[in-house]
Amino acid sequence: MAKTKPTNVPVEEFLLGVVPPKRQSDGVALAEIFREVTGTEPVMWGPTMVGYGSFHYASASGSTEGDWPRVAFSPRKAQLSLYGLKDLPEQVSLLPQLGTYTEGVGCVYVKKLEDVDLSVMRQLIAMAWNRTDG
Repeated sequence: MAKTKPTNVPVEEFLLGVVPPKRQSDGVALAEIFREVTGTEPVMWGPTMVGYGSFHYASASGSTEGDWPRVAFSPRKAQLSLYGLKDLPEQVSLLPQLGTYTEGVGCVYVKKLEDVDLSVMRQLIAMAWNRTDG
């Protein structure tokens, strides 16, 4: 069962508490980009993840299942963590055009928004949002 679940904490309240200031301003900008692309309002997932929509997942073995945001981000102190942008083959092929980033197991890390092509980011978000398998 997933530990990260939706909360009732207002997203704006969370974003206003983000430090340092640059990470806060990037977080506010990301919230607007994700809102524009998805057409939906964000929800806090756990203490630090801003998520949009949700889907139910189950592992192939059936041992793990839960709900997860379709797309999400977290303005962490060291970098911006972007979730859902590398899950599909078409996203993986588009990712090199994003700009300067690194990858984790389930996410893409960006130091600052100026390092990436926002039109490519919007395409990656839209691909995740419109996926039909989750």
